[in-house]
Amino acid sequence: MALLARGRAGLDGAVAEVRAAGGQALPVVADVAVPDQVEEAARRVEEELGPIDVWVNNAFTAAFGRFTDVPPEEFLQATRATYLGYVHGTRAALTRMLARNRGTIVQVGSALAYRGIPLQSAYCGAKHAIQGFTESLRCELLHDKSRVRVTMVQLPAVNTPQFTWLRTHMPRHAQPVPPIYQPEVAARAVLHAADHPGRREYWVGAATVATLLANAVVPGLLDRYLARTGFGSQQTDALPPPQGRGNLWEPADDEEDYGTHGAFDDQAHATSPQQWASRHHVGRAVTIAGIAGAGYAVTRYRRS
Repeated sequence: MALLARGRAGLDGAVAEVRAAGGQALPVVADVAVPDQVEEAARRVEEELGPIDVWVNNAFTAAFGRFTDVPPEEFLQATRATYLGYVHGTRAALTRMLARNRGTIVQVGSALAYRGIPLQSAYCGAKHAIQGFTESLRCELLHDKSRVRVTMVQLPAVNTPQFTWLRTHMPRHAQPVPPIYQPEVAARAVLHAADHPGRREYWVGAATVATLLANAVVPGLLDRYLARTGFGSQQTDALPPPQGRGNLWEPADDEEDYGTHGAFDDQAHATSPQQWASRHHVGRAVTIAGIAGAGYAVTRYRRS
């Protein structure tokens, strides 16, 4: 496994975990927002580890706050890493996979690829862009009858250190929109998608299913619900807000490894029944659960 990241200490920590589990890991310091660095990383990976079978795009950075409070240069930097980082990674992978007519690309997405929420306009815009980019690419691969596969994993809120070091313009500490899941839930979903890329995308977590179904059925109602709840649900009084520029311009884990988990272990779920059902093709159960969840959300909002 090759791991690409900007922060040296965080990268070394991840490599140590892979090796402790019995795997081989190659650390590569690279900024995915810079295409030449991504191309050079891919070249080095194939030179040292052999042909790339699976490429996972996951990097992002963010500027948290009202759109009008986020300066243009911060919005641009977040877009470079979160959207164009995926584009550069996909290009580097395809350059090699198309020549061999095999390989898998996994785009780590979010429920916010379909449903925008307040305070995260840069992130939501980038995730929407990744969704459209991936659909366009998938059509081209199908047209060419290529055996290269591309799939997308739409994740719920995940308890990673991102909320400790993101660039924020809000007075209180940012938090994921509950329900929050542990990173291991996301990791299992990405691994399953890499092993089963025939499905165009995977939805992870009942909240993701409910959100996407509600957005398809009653998007206007969801607008009003998020206008009422989206500010409070994404901030907490328990922790002070992060200081400085966060990891927007430079890595926050260059000298210290923060590990995999964020500050919300006390409320994060370690499993997702919906994910298990999805992996085991319990399609009817997943659909019923999603519709029920969406119906519950709408009913709760109307009563309130």
